Amino acid sequence: MSKVGLGIATFVIIGVGLALANLWKNNDVTAAAGHSMEPPDLSDVADNGPIVEVALPAELTSEARLGRVAFEAVCADCHGINAAGQNGVAPPLVHITYEPNHHGDGSFLSAVRNGVQSHHWSFGNMPVIDGLTNADVRAITQYIRELQRENGIF
Repeated sequence: MSKVGLGIATFVIIGVGLALANLWKNNDVTAAAGHSMEPPDLSDVADNGPIVEVALPAELTSEARLGRVAFEAVCADCHGINAAGQNGVAPPLVHITYEPNHHGDGSFLSAVRNGVQSHHWSFGNMPVIDGLTNADVRAITQYIRELQRENGIF
């Protein structure tokens, strides 16, 4: 290989290396502004107390109203009133962790049907939830999304 060819190859290799290093740095999810997967410090939150404050929409769609009824009957015992979470029990669903680009609507159905291995929070695993139809879960998801939207999650 000639000196010119060697110089060009070296330049390309260094350029690709720098580009990959920059790409790696910019794709660090924990570094993205406002989207930390690190759970908040809950040391000042009472046991079983709400983890976040939730502002309620002035009005819910008819599907979200159905979802609220189902959520209160099945989910609120763990995830708290208005999905605010409960310290020591379960996380808030009105939280950036559950925004649609990180946990799409299908993840709620999957959680109900299959349970969830604890991975963002330290509350333990979520069990399978029996007794909810797919339509129930869609309505619950709509309720959660409307709460999230009102609280600036997306």
